[in-house]
Amino acid sequence: MMPAVLVNRSWHARGHSLLSQIGNTPLVHLPKVSSDLPGVEIYAKMEFFNPGGSVKDRAALNMIQDGERTGRLAPGRIILDSTSGNTGIAYAMIGAIKGYKVRLCLPANASHERKRMLQAYGAEMIFTDAAEGSDGSIRKVREIYEQDPDIYFYPDQYNNPANWKAHFESTGVEIIQQTSGRITHFVAAMGTSGTFTGVSRRLHLDLPHVECWSAQPSSGFHGLEGLKHMPTAIVPGIYDPTLAANNVWVETEDAYAMARRLGREEGVLAGISSGANVHAAREIGKQLVARGRPGMIVTILCDSAAKYLSEAFWDD
Repeated sequence: MMPAVLVNRSWHARGHSLLSQIGNTPLVHLPKVSSDLPGVEIYAKMEFFNPGGSVKDRAALNMIQDGERTGRLAPGRIILDSTSGNTGIAYAMIGAIKGYKVRLCLPANASHERKRMLQAYGAEMIFTDAAEGSDGSIRKVREIYEQDPDIYFYPDQYNNPANWKAHFESTGVEIIQQTSGRITHFVAAMGTSGTFTGVSRRLHLDLPHVECWSAQPSSGFHGLEGLKHMPTAIVPGIYDPTLAANNVWVETEDAYAMARRLGREEGVLAGISSGANVHAAREIGKQLVARGRPGMIVTILCDSAAKYLSEAFWDD
């Protein structure tokens, strides 16, 4: 039986720097979650192959490099931003390599594993009210920055074009190459919206026939760490609602169920937002089957389950 990995990493040709290993993640077929959808294939980018363990490595590196190029980030400045966890981990990893201190605001209910990883990288954490989610962390980081802007580099991941450009220049290009242009649909849940925005803009440019769908939690009160319900949230400046052909509203329990299913049926231990993405891909697949249309749907496995294994939903 042929392996499910469509394209794997090319380690030997990319040098030995840890940061050079960001990107070129595998695209993997998920046949079991689409086994009841005739004519529909679901593929996923395994972004936990990045050295920091998530899709956020791409944007964090691009924002830091942009800061260095423009002179906003120089030796002695502290990298400051709000995060639900993964971007912060990427900042902390890159900061450790490049010699920058990192200070982060994040919700107090961020998973235990994320907090431990940030601590291991040496990042300073400032916790905000869990009930306010990522929006509370955004408000807090703005307050801190305004008090002493001269000591910080504030990438502001929710409003920094270097965030989505990382995916326009890398993730989207990889998806086109790895599918040999066969992709018909792309779907991604949104936090900063950087992944969705960057990949969709690349696909609209190079393969304009591809339908790009966004996914969001079904309400402002949800358990999908890092994701935003745009109608009730502080909307990121980089978010462009015109890019989405449609949107899938995701229930928290459906994302949890899909995360469990990925592990038990596909052998892929992925996180909660990954479960939301694959659930959304299935919802699109159901619509295609109802209309008698085939499709190749690509989504993102944002991170692994390693940061969530203390969560109770795995016990169900």
